[in-house]
Amino acid sequence: MPIVDRVIALVEEKIADREDLFLVGVKMHSSGKLEVLIDGDNGVSIQDCAGISRYVGFRLEEEEAIDHAYRLEVSSPGIDTPITSIRQYRKNIGRNVQVTLQDGLVKEGKLLEAAEEHITIEETVKEKGKKAMKQQNNIPFEHIITTKVLISFR
Repeated sequence: MPIVDRVIALVEEKIADREDLFLVGVKMHSSGKLEVLIDGDNGVSIQDCAGISRYVGFRLEEEEAIDHAYRLEVSSPGIDTPITSIRQYRKNIGRNVQVTLQDGLVKEGKLLEAAEEHITIEETVKEKGKKAMKQQNNIPFEHIITTKVLISFR
């Protein structure tokens, strides 16, 4: 079993009793860093990350699953990490997002909805010589390359 698959199974085993937590991704970097990203409907605590790290690390050592030096890192996705699941989209409803589309267009607006097939954002559209207007757009998931949450420092 590839190590990423084993880590996914271990994380899901550890959080099985926590409906508020979910796995975002696992990646083994060539540098030896084993990265586990966890998210939660109400955020993720340091205690959550530490508990998952201890559980996964202990099991991997016990099973001797990795035969080279590695560094296990369990964290929540950073602000620069794209949204990858519908659950993350739903968690971020009401926040401003930047959506990069397959045709190269970039749209920014408030995330209003995350349905099964698309997201809905409210953009501010300004036509020359006219007042800015709010416009809702549905964007099918298959047209999206990346979506990132925008942070305002105002």
